[in-house]
Formats: sequence, C-alpha cells, structure tokens
Amino acid sequence: MPQKLDYLQETASQTAGPYVHIGLAPGAAGFDIYKQELGWDIAGPNAKGERIRVEGIVMDGTGSPIKDVLLEVWQANADGHYAHPEGGGPVEDGFRGWGRVITDFETGEWGFDTVKPGSCPGRNVGPQAPHLNLWIVARGINIGLNTRMYFEDESEANAKDPVLNLIEWERRRATLIAKRTERDGQTVYRFDIKLQGQDETVFFDV
Repeated sequence: MPQKLDYLQETASQTAGPYVHIGLAPGAAGFDIYKQELGWDIAGPNAKGERIRVEGIVMDGTGSPIKDVLLEVWQANADGHYAHPEGGGPVEDGFRGWGRVITDFETGEWGFDTVKPGSCPGRNVGPQAPHLNLWIVARGINIGLNTRMYFEDESEANAKDPVLNLIEWERRRATLIAKRTERDGQTVYRFDIKLQGQDETVFFDV
C-alpha cells in the first residue's frame, strides 16, 4: 500500500515594511538621532556648475503614487568626476555625490537640490551623457530597483550615450528623460518613475 505523503504548508512571505524609514531616514519616522539627516546634502556649498532641483513621484501600475518610497542618488560633479578615488578626477570640498530622500507620506512627491552633473567616461565604453543614478526601495519591492535619469536639454549627448543606446525602443528610452522647467528663477527637472504597466520606467541589472 503506497505511503501517504504529508506536504508542509508554504511559509507566508512579507515585503519590506516601514522599518525602511526608521533605519534609513529616522528623522522622517520621528526619531531625532542625527544633527542632520544623512544623505540630504548631495553637492555641498562649494560645488560649481548649475544648481538644479529634481522632483517627481513613484507610481504603481495603475498610475497611483506610492507614498513610502526611499530613493538614493549617485552622481558626478559638473566636471564629470565622482567622489571616489577612482572617480575620474578631483571633486570640490564637501561634494558627496550621494544623497537619500523619501517621498512625502501624504502626496508621494519627492525632491532634492543638487548641481547638474557633467559628462563622464563609461567603463570600457565612450563618454556617457550627464545623468543621475537612482536606487529605489519601498513596501512591495523586495529587491531595490536601479535606474537612471537623463536630461532632456542634453539631446546631443543622450543620442550618443552607450547605456541609452542599449535600449532598442526609443519610446522606452523616453522613460529615462527628465523634463526641464523653470520655477521662481530655479531650474527644475521633473522625473516621474512608473514601476509597472504602460510606459514602465526602464530598470537595470547592476
């Protein structure tokens, strides 16, 4: 007589929760730990180049804003150098080239101030167009998502960028291009990120 097998029930899974803010942006979670929240000063006061503001929202597949997102940004300075020993050259005193922001819990809007990066050399490829590197985590995202933000007023450099040209469809490339506007004398780039569905933002394996 064949033996009856007992199958164990699958353990329930749970996606990343609100501890993301408590651990990575404690001030927003109501914890007064640091004199200055880590990652809010990206360029520093001595950075040269054009001062800009970057803003946007992160949307789900229905187009609704996600309101508990954390974004990290890495960028080069105006000369195309990263704040790293192998970053291509010197950077200004105080230039971190790294930042961390979270979305507004009510609206889902996020934003930060920095300087516009310059063109930088790629690894084993030609020069890359000015861009920001973004890493995104939120409830419902088990593994952080990596993407890039390019600038619409750098069309000539964008057309030659080796990473953008890896994307076969031009419509998909457009999901990585931020729109430039002026507000109260300040340059503002709008970059909305869509996680799923039509016009989903291009994400990269890095």
